[in-house]
Amino acid sequence: MAQEPIKSDEVVLTEEVGSARLITLNRPQQLNVISSKVVSILAESLEKWEGEDDAKLIVIKGSGRAFSAGGDLKMFYTEGKTDVSCTEVVYRMYWLVHHIHTYKKTTVALVHGIVMGGGASLSVPLKYSVVTEKTVFSVPEASVGFHTDCSFSYILSHLPGHLGEYLALTGARLDGKEMLSAGLATHFVPSAKMVELEKRLLSLDSGDESAVSSAIEEFSVSVELDEKSALNKKKVIDKCFSQGSVEEIISALEAEASAEGNEWATEVVKGLKRSSPTGLKITLRSVREGRKQSLAECLKKEFRLTMNILKTVISNDMYEWDPPTLNKVSSEKLDLVFEPFKDELELQIPSEGKLSRWGGKFEKSVYHSQKH
Repeated sequence: MAQEPIKSDEVVLTEEVGSARLITLNRPQQLNVISSKVVSILAESLEKWEGEDDAKLIVIKGSGRAFSAGGDLKMFYTEGKTDVSCTEVVYRMYWLVHHIHTYKKTTVALVHGIVMGGGASLSVPLKYSVVTEKTVFSVPEASVGFHTDCSFSYILSHLPGHLGEYLALTGARLDGKEMLSAGLATHFVPSAKMVELEKRLLSLDSGDESAVSSAIEEFSVSVELDEKSALNKKKVIDKCFSQGSVEEIISALEAEASAEGNEWATEVVKGLKRSSPTGLKITLRSVREGRKQSLAECLKKEFRLTMNILKTVISNDMYEWDPPTLNKVSSEKLDLVFEPFKDELELQIPSEGKLSRWGGKFEKSVYHSQKH
């Protein structure tokens, strides 16, 4: 069953239940889209709870029929692409994502309904990510003229074979069973049992991983992929999406589409040809680089890419498919958007011997001074 919408004007609700801390994303009418205020509340809460001895377990869920549909890309071209407010929310979000990946306490995401893009960065990296038959996952950024961000150049590059490139370039949707099979979730629980599972977790009074895992497994069930699942086409996906360029991937898919049982490849090709040429090229390179990069390196890279896209370094308007075809995407400009920034302009990720655990905040960055 869907998470009942909570009547409150607050975009994020936080609740302390014994030693558990519950976060509810509460913009159900907007599918719990992530805003600057949402990011700020999440960061403040998580930092506070990580330092509290009596906070042992963090649970996050979404109100209504979505977990989170991700960030609102409209912000990037309605508020002004070089607006400092855009820089601020991007910086804060990527910085927060690093802390979610490296959080020191046990975390559980109850992922019911839509979970896309940046919204998935609030679930996939958690210690336990519970999905249902109603869960729908996607990273559609490349298809709409952006790039795969919020740590997904890292996450997708570490999936089996070349599934990551497939998901990143096509924006293909996965259901809960497919997420579990792909390694993007840890447990599958029928939606009818999610409320009961939440109550069980909040009553545990423990953050012990074995206790939390056992509690989830009381409600979880084994599932098998549907016959028509794209994940059953792994051999073809690996063959096609291991090619060296977007153009070669499309050619390989077109060749495979003629074989019996591969009709699905035709639709994939159509989708790729409708997508932003620049977005596709940036995304493929970013995910490929992610195979050899650390989480911090991926997030810093993604920050550069987003900043350069907003500054129209590579395209006057990626959202309008400028340039319009793959062969017109300049390799020189592609190199430019990946070029490292000066140290003070990079995303400041805490690391051993440098910044403290919660250091590198936006308020301490050079970008903050530009607001004043």
